[in-house]
Order: sequence, then structure tokens, then C-alpha cells
Amino acid sequence: MNLKEQEKLSLMDLITQFFPETKGLNLTRRNQFKVLFILDGLDECRLPVNFEDNETWSDVSSPASLDVLLMNLIKGNLLPSALIWITTRPAAASKIPPDCIDRLTEIRGFNDAQKEEYFRKRFMDENLASEVIAHVKKSKSLFIMCHIPVFCWISATVLQDILEAKRNKVVKNNQADEASKSLQESHTEDAPKTLTQMYTHFLRFQILQSRRKYDGEYTPDVSWNKDAILSLGKLAFHQLEKNNVIFYDTDLEACGIDIYKASVYSGMCTQIFKEETGIVLGTMYCFVHLSIQEFIAALYAHLFLNINKKYVFDQDSTEQKNKSDTMIDLLKTAVDKALESDNGHLDLFLRFLLGLSLQSNRQPLRGLLTQEDYNNQSKKEIVQYIKQKFEANLSPERSINLFYCLNELNDQTLVKDIQTHLSKGSLSSADLSPAQWSALAFVLLTSEEELEEFELQKFKKSDECLIRLSAVIKTSKRAL
Repeated sequence: MNLKEQEKLSLMDLITQFFPETKGLNLTRRNQFKVLFILDGLDECRLPVNFEDNETWSDVSSPASLDVLLMNLIKGNLLPSALIWITTRPAAASKIPPDCIDRLTEIRGFNDAQKEEYFRKRFMDENLASEVIAHVKKSKSLFIMCHIPVFCWISATVLQDILEAKRNKVVKNNQADEASKSLQESHTEDAPKTLTQMYTHFLRFQILQSRRKYDGEYTPDVSWNKDAILSLGKLAFHQLEKNNVIFYDTDLEACGIDIYKASVYSGMCTQIFKEETGIVLGTMYCFVHLSIQEFIAALYAHLFLNINKKYVFDQDSTEQKNKSDTMIDLLKTAVDKALESDNGHLDLFLRFLLGLSLQSNRQPLRGLLTQEDYNNQSKKEIVQYIKQKFEANLSPERSINLFYCLNELNDQTLVKDIQTHLSKGSLSSADLSPAQWSALAFVLLTSEEELEEFELQKFKKSDECLIRLSAVIKTSKRAL
């Protein structure tokens, strides 16, 4: 439907274009036909999803713009007897008026037992499976992300490569009897411990695999195609700003990607970018997963700063043209932009952006990202900037994401402060600051132990407490 957004059609014309076999059927005869529409991926829809200001439309044979048809179909003005099944990410679901919804099903991904089951089914080698599970569990932020099946796949791909390489190195050095012991210790050394590290290793691994597959190159160092990554990054960033996850020929052309060579980009990294031919019209493109688009967008923001000495936000403003930007400018602006978002569509992008600012995380990307003059003082400045944001009246979701951001920057000061309060049992009467409430929620959510039972009375009895800890209540098995 995105490819037809400029057209005016009647609902019946639209249906027969996609499903020619329905031509001639009178779908309004409710006694003869039961119609179900499946709208797959409302969050991928580029039509204006505006239920309040759209005109009412009830004639199935009169032409109207596609957004008018879609809104009135969902509201029940067009084909009132039809059933509608919508799949979407939560952000777009919140735009649908509650009185249009009869049933809501939340797909929450893997629970903790299923995360382990995935890795045990993925690896034939039981020792390797146990090592991967042990490493992912060691970093709670990684283990939480594993509720997304694609993240399990990314983690398995990266950790298998790292652990097997270490094992082979040990065996090659004629220390076969020490191989098992070395493998046990290896996950504490070089293996990724944060989200940014995991995706950085994943990108590097995929490009090395591509070189081996297509060029027969077996080198430990990546030969970066900077132009291709810049074009792909531009696409990822600008479409993320618009909240788009599906792209078309015009989107690729706007980023300098030759559509006739688009297969080069999917070939460069078959597990990162893909193209699909639609049932009826044209070709569409997407990243394998939204989190990969968010990582590539963050990488592009750093590349853009390296090359142009400007940050990627508001590139056309005259004010920005007259000055050079620094890493701190980029990071502070990104924090502000992410907090302005109602649905959090820049949350993960911000975590990646902050993570890529650390020199230690840029090492695997040498040859692509320059080593910035970004010292401990700069890190302290952005950490302090984030901590100040907690004093504003942020939603629990935005606050918790800022803690994940601090985690990417390896700053645990607020978390350790609240852990001390918890260990002393002094929170039932404590007047906590907004930052401390958010820290408490974060600590409880990322605790090593699964939350079997949550007792609100252990903390201060107040509306503030209930609102700030709502995310914890959601994830606990039993709440008192």
C-alpha cells in the first residue's frame, strides 16, 4: 500500500487490485461473505495514521485517498461487518482509538527458560552452548535483550565465532588438555559485554564472512567499503528519524544507492540488509531487524561527524553551517532528541551512539572510525548531562533507557548508590529523587535473580512509587 500512497481508489478497487479473484463479488452482502482483513505491520505504514482529523467515509465504491480508506476501515465505517486483524509494534498500536479494539495480544518473545532452550538447540556442542549461556547471563542487559529471538541469533553468531577461535588457538598451541579450561575463562575476557559491543562484533563478523564467501579472503582484518557503509548508514539514519523500517527505490536513490546495484549491499552483508519483491508491485528493502538499522544509523552519525565535523541532526540549519561540532555536541543533541520522542523510537539508537563514543568499542572498527580525541573528561561531561535529565519529569520508560545508556558508558554510580540503600533496607521511608526512583526500577529489573514476587509495601507508599515502579510490577510473576 505504501507504493500506492498518492492514488485515490475506492475500497473495492483497492481490494481487486491486490486480489483480482474478488472482482465481481459484492462484499457488502454480509449474509453471504465473512471478510477478514489482515493489516500486517501498521508501524510500516507510510500513510498518515490519523484517526481524529480524517473525514468519515462509508461508500465502498467511491474513490478516496488511501489513508481515508484505511482509517474508516479500521473504525468500522467501511464494511462494518468485516473483521480486522492488525499486527504492529506497540508505538503504532497506541494511535488506534481504544474503542476500535476488541482484543489485544502482546507477543513478549522468549521467557528466560526459552532463551536457554534456543542456545541449546542452536549448538550441537553442549559445552559451547553452556559457555554462550553463561556469558549472556553474566551481562544482565544482554540477557534481557535475548527476549528478542533475533538478538539470540546475533549473540549466538558472535559468541560462537569468538569462543571457537579461542578454542582453536589453544589446540593449535598444543595445549589440547587446557582447551576446556581456557574456554571456560574466555568469556570473561574479549567477548562482548554490552549491546554496542555485541553489534560491533556482529557487523565485523558479517563483513569478514562476506569477504570469505565472495572474494576468498581469509584475513583477520576487515577491509571496509566506507562508501557503501556511508550510503547504507544514511538510509538507516534518515528513515529511522521518520520511523520507517521499509524502504523503496526512491529512498535508496535519495541516499546515493544505485537500485540496480542494490544487491551489492545485500551481498556485502546478506544478514544485515535484504531486498524482497512484493506480491503485486515493485521491490522493497529493509534491514534484517530494526535493531540492526538503529546500530547502522548510530555508526553513520559517528562517521558523518568524523568526515564533516558536523552532527547529523538539523544538517541544513544555517546556525550549524557556521561552526564545527564536537562529539559532545552530537551526544547531547541525541539525548535531547531521544527524550523528545513519545514512543521511544530513538532509545536503542541512543544506546548505540553512546557506546560507539568509547575508544574501547571503536577498536574493532579501526580503519572505518577514526580514534576521536574523546577523553575521560568528555565522558564525565556526557554522563553528568544524562544524570541531570533524571530531574525532569520523564516517563518510567525513558528513565530506564537512560540507565541502559549509562550502562553502555560503563557508569554504575547511581546504580551502586541505590544498591547500598537496598542492602540496608532503608527504602520504605526514604524520600527518593526522580533519579533514585529510576535507579531503583533499573536495579530491580536487571537483578540477577528473577523477580518471583514484588512487594510494593517494602518501599514508600505513594503514587510516585507506584508509577515509577510500574515496569517492575509488569515483569514480576506476583505483585502485592
